[in-house]
Amino acid sequence: MGGQTEAGAGRPVLLRGGTVLPMEGARPVLEDTDVLVTGDRVAEVGPGLRAPEDALVIDATGGLVLPGLIDTHRHMWQTALRGYGADWTLTQYFVWFYLEHGKLFRPQDVHAGNTLAAIEALDAGVTTVVDWSHGLRTVEHADAAVDALRSVPGRYVLAYGNIQQPPAEWSTAPEFRDFVRRRVTGDDLLGFQLAFDVLGDPSFPERPAFEVARELGVAVTTHAGVWGATSDEGIRLMHEHGFMTPETIYVHAASLSADSYHRIAATGGSVSVSTESEESAGQGYPPTWALRAHGIPVSLSMDTSVWWSGDLFSAMRATLGADRSREHLEAHAKGETVTHCGLRAQQVVEWATRGGAHALGRDDLGVVAAGRKADLVLLKNDRSPVSFPLLNPFGHVAFQAQRGDVHTVLVNGRVVKHEHELVGVDLAAARRQVGETVEYLRAELGEEAWQRGMNPDVPETKILDNPYTYTDYRSDATHRR
Repeated sequence: MGGQTEAGAGRPVLLRGGTVLPMEGARPVLEDTDVLVTGDRVAEVGPGLRAPEDALVIDATGGLVLPGLIDTHRHMWQTALRGYGADWTLTQYFVWFYLEHGKLFRPQDVHAGNTLAAIEALDAGVTTVVDWSHGLRTVEHADAAVDALRSVPGRYVLAYGNIQQPPAEWSTAPEFRDFVRRRVTGDDLLGFQLAFDVLGDPSFPERPAFEVARELGVAVTTHAGVWGATSDEGIRLMHEHGFMTPETIYVHAASLSADSYHRIAATGGSVSVSTESEESAGQGYPPTWALRAHGIPVSLSMDTSVWWSGDLFSAMRATLGADRSREHLEAHAKGETVTHCGLRAQQVVEWATRGGAHALGRDDLGVVAAGRKADLVLLKNDRSPVSFPLLNPFGHVAFQAQRGDVHTVLVNGRVVKHEHELVGVDLAAARRQVGETVEYLRAELGEEAWQRGMNPDVPETKILDNPYTYTDYRSDATHRR
């Protein structure tokens, strides 16, 4: 794969003859179109482009070219425990990570989780991830998180958090300021946010953390509208103290009142919807139906691989299903029938690309157009019977495509996946790191606690009395035969 390596070193790349989804402008789909990348930018988009002599030419015929997907909320440090909490509720998650075992994670365990999460993101065409890193109980953990992100050739935003300490404490500590000075350097591939929640205490103890964010000129991302944890009171306090801004990302926002949605809309913030999480863990019903009604911008996210998949194809599919299910449910409750879907496939693809770029304040991402950053994905799988016919491109992305269809991925003009294989990634080393973390955590918990955490008790199911249960259920008509 020498050509791929050369491409990563600055060689031009031409994606030839694909169906391009620019996610911008009046023409949503461009058929039989080329995309030329030079340096870290898209140079041209159009039919029949001339390839520079040294270009890597990739045949995109029969495939879809779209912007790199953007995940605005993923707890990457937890990825080493992939699938461990598949049967958890949100309460069990809080107990395991916040109260009991989250403090066991060492810096090398954060590094292992972040490394694996970054690799799996690229593999699924997710070129930008907000690392909602609330396991940073020391700056050594934070350094390990950044080191891991820098070791994998994607685009990331470190959202710094610490669930073991109040945000007013860790955000004002001298060692945190030293970390920011050392590691937040304005690198285009590594952004920075503050990640903490507002619990609704009338004294508003989170105020110092908001002031730190304002002083640093960075956004705050917060879990809002999480049933039993964060509520309308948190939104009210943020609003009345002047800390709701267009840069604020509200994660989940699934159990808020109309008043809170109005406050978010009026101040220009956006919501990161993690549909698989909300419909399984219990934050509230996935809120896109309400966000659409209030005109609030949406981005998509996966939350954590402790429970769910790490790709945004699942997010798009689940989001369409949850929104449409709610639409039908509301209509049926009124004795009505939905005859036209309000949420379309194109819109969820926009949320997974341009919506994420908007949330991050990056108008150079999320679209395929000359002059924009070359974060691109080619979906093409000639070995798959699901790859054809390609009739509705947005519907194909949202309902048909999956991780295995990601043929080529570029980040900042660099080829990081090609012909379904990751480029410049040491998966074997990541496997060893994660194995060491799993072995360590399992030993620290002990086998009984490890198994109990992974297999919580199953509530008893009460079978309803059935009025149609009889000793002899045959009718008189049956007897007369």
